[in-house]
Order: sequence, then structure tokens, then C-alpha cells
Amino acid sequence: MTPILSISGLAKRFGGVTATDSLSLDILPGEIHAIIGPNGAGKTTLIGQLSGEIAPDAGTIRFKDADITRLPVHRRALRGLARSFQITSVLRGFTACENVMLAVQAHAGHSFRFWQPAATQAALRDPALAMLARVGLAGRADVPAADLAHGEQRQLEIAMALAGRPDLLLLDEPMAGMGPEESARMTGLLAGLKASHSILLVEHDMDAVFRLADRITVLVYGRAIATGTPDAIRADAAVRQAYLGGEA
Repeated sequence: MTPILSISGLAKRFGGVTATDSLSLDILPGEIHAIIGPNGAGKTTLIGQLSGEIAPDAGTIRFKDADITRLPVHRRALRGLARSFQITSVLRGFTACENVMLAVQAHAGHSFRFWQPAATQAALRDPALAMLARVGLAGRADVPAADLAHGEQRQLEIAMALAGRPDLLLLDEPMAGMGPEESARMTGLLAGLKASHSILLVEHDMDAVFRLADRITVLVYGRAIATGTPDAIRADAAVRQAYLGGEA
């Protein structure tokens, strides 16, 4: 199977700190591939390089068999690459629907018509409502984002990412700050997305990781020390010593 995303020899240093150390990795179509590792392992730096927000010092990134190593963020998004962030990044004064409508407009290049309220434009509102329904927020469309629960705001971010109809989702700790019920809801949502999207998942919730992931890569100091199925990762002595049985 041809990888949808292929990383080869990726490296990034910040002064004397090596955040990504000659990393090579393939993400397969339809796969949920989790990246785990201790704090400071370079997980978010990796996501930043893949999304185009951080320029690598060396190595290549290929997406859908095209070299995107030097492409800017918006060009990667238009090619079908979307990401979420560790910290919730929604417009709190806008409704859930308005947040997603802005994402639809950004990806489709739709221009708002003068003298016509944007909220009435079906070309924006209809796909936004469809994305909200897909993430379980159909009944919360007209609620201001500031009034949504934390877990609902994270679901809204997923809806905004889906607005661009991406082929690959880069999700940076989507369950951060969630309680058990919210985490279970997000786990179900991500499992349902697998049928139509490849997902690269950075997450500290190990229960969710081992339930969701087809394969897991373990990063320590920017280097992949193991890649394999959840069962293989559980059984790996080096992984247990470096992460699972030690620092979380």
C-alpha cells in the first residue's frame, strides 16, 4: 500500500536541543497512526513540521506522493492536510455554525456577497451544518462557542478541520483537558472518522491510543525508538522502560 504521508530523515534543532532526530515514518491510507512519548519528545514539533508551521532543517515530507517539504501552510491545507491544536482555537464570540462556516469559506474560496447576511448563504451554512452533525453537534449550531463545554469545543475544532474535506488529519492532543465521558465521546468520533480519513494522532490518553490506533510510533528525544501495532508496542521492553512503565 502506498503511504499517504511519507517522512524521510526529518530533522529539527532549536539551538542545542534536537527536537526531531533523523525521523523516517510512513502513514498509510485509512490508518490511525498514534505518536506517543514523554513530554519534550518532539511530538508537537513534528506536527508543526508536517502542517508547515515549522520548517525542518533537513529531510523530506511527501504527501500523496508529492514533495511538500517547503510548501506553506495554506498550500498544504488545499492539498488535503488539516490539523488541530493542543490549545482550543475557536472564535469564542461566534456561534458553532459561524466558526465552521468560516472554515468552509477559507477552504472553498467562497466570497461573501455584499448586502447579504453571511449566515443566510446556503453554500456556507449547509456544509457547516453537515460537519457539525458529523461530530455530534447538530443541536448546538447556534450556540456561541464560548458557551460550549470544553469537550464540545474540541468537537467543534474537528468540524472546522473537516470543513476542508481533508485526506489526512493531524490531531494534537484532541482529548487534552477532557473528563472520562468527553474522552469516550471523542474516541467514538475519531473511530468513526477512520473510514474516510487517515489520522496522525498525538495523544497522552493511553487508553484512547491503544483503543484507536492501528499502529503506534514512540518518540524519545525526537527519535523513533519503536513503531508497531498496539500489542507489539505493549510488549516492547525498550518502550516500557522509556515511556509506558516510566514517565508519562
